[in-house]
Amino acid sequence: MIVRKLILRNFRGYDRADVAFDKGLNIILGENAEGKTNLVEAIHYLSLARSFRTSEDGNLIKEQREFATIDAEVEEGIAKKRINVLLAPSIKKVTCNGKPISRLSELSGLVNVIVFEPSDVQLFKDSPKARRDFLDISLSKKSVVYLENISRYEKILRERNELLKADAPNSTQLEVVTSQLIDIAEKVVRYRVMYVDQINEVLSKIVGSIKGEREVAEITYYPFIRPDAGFKINAKTAFDRALEGDLRKKVTSIGPHREDFRMSLDGKDIAVYGSQGENRMLVLALILSPYFLIESKEKRPIVVLDDVMSELDDEHKEKLLTFLSKFEQVFITSTALEVKNAGIYVVKNHEIARRNS
Repeated sequence: MIVRKLILRNFRGYDRADVAFDKGLNIILGENAEGKTNLVEAIHYLSLARSFRTSEDGNLIKEQREFATIDAEVEEGIAKKRINVLLAPSIKKVTCNGKPISRLSELSGLVNVIVFEPSDVQLFKDSPKARRDFLDISLSKKSVVYLENISRYEKILRERNELLKADAPNSTQLEVVTSQLIDIAEKVVRYRVMYVDQINEVLSKIVGSIKGEREVAEITYYPFIRPDAGFKINAKTAFDRALEGDLRKKVTSIGPHREDFRMSLDGKDIAVYGSQGENRMLVLALILSPYFLIESKEKRPIVVLDDVMSELDDEHKEKLLTFLSKFEQVFITSTALEVKNAGIYVVKNHEIARRNS
């Protein structure tokens, strides 16, 4: 999957930008606050119709402007797609080749972008929610069925929490909703187990490629109930035991929405024993792992790496660039980075100029 052309209008600090990209490595150079991250932010927006930097679409519209647009030409093999995004106060419209796209599942199937941003370095030390979000977003892009399952789980969870907040919860209704929650929770957990197993098959190879050392990297996932033949019975028992506390606190205390996973390197928890550099490398390896879980080369995602090279020494930069050169299309932002055989784009004051590498 490749972004061939990107046109921005009133997006962040850009009045208008019109830029063409190539396959392989694309290096976006510029000082801080000049607009380089805004550029890759727009590319990522094509995938989820939301920013990796803000939850408010209004922040993406340039000050004193009424709207912003992102127009992109995307190639998937011989297929060509024209993605258009219009953002205005209380308005978000996305089309593909003129056809309106209303569901996230449709958009993520059209454009797949994976992103690393500097704050991701804290992923393994961050709250469990950050790690669950990584699993849910990655899995939802890979499987429409999982997206439907996790969406349904969240809907039923909201229903259960509303019942718990009532002054006198209806016990019969609560039992029915809890049973529905258990049914869909089993599907969510089984998908997560399967996906983590798939990630673990490729993770150590990625770590070896970017670190240059043979080490065993592994995710350990902690489901709230083991997904074996006794899942439903064991889950019901767990919910029964938690019911008194749930009624007192008026919230559902167990389930996939409270689960977690940890990362280890040669058997040691990276969050506890890993250096800042090791955390950076392991997070990057994890973020890149979904790329290798897609068999069709044409459908593999566009990779956006924002400020990934900071804090890496020259040796590890070289290893990482060699590894990334094998990808279909990669965007790397940096204040200073010399790379041969790459598209080089210099951003200054939200103006983009291409120069030879």
